[in-house]
Amino acid sequence: MSVVVGSLLLWAGVFFMAVTAIGLLRLPDFYSRLHAVSKTETLGLALIMLGLGFQGGVSLVFVKLLLAAVFIFVAGPASAHLLARAAARLGHHPWSRKAPGAGPRAADSATSGGDATP
Repeated sequence: MSVVVGSLLLWAGVFFMAVTAIGLLRLPDFYSRLHAVSKTETLGLALIMLGLGFQGGVSLVFVKLLLAAVFIFVAGPASAHLLARAAARLGHHPWSRKAPGAGPRAADSATSGGDATP
């Protein structure tokens, strides 16, 4: 029974790690990528560690893997938060979808009724 549970946990962890890789490749900016990695990678690694623990049976190795999974659950999101805060303090702005040529001047001229060209 523990082998079946371990296999299911391992496959679930592999799925979340694949989602992490796809998110890292597909998302447009640092903050989006950091969000994808911090959430799915934390869950994927924890599921893989729990799956390995169930595969090995209840022993000291299982306890060590369980403690490592708890550490990952605490340290992963905390480190992602610190990275995001550091990026924000250094002036790294999130990606936003704007129309080509739409900048602060275009917004000012639209409200004043003037010409949009500089």
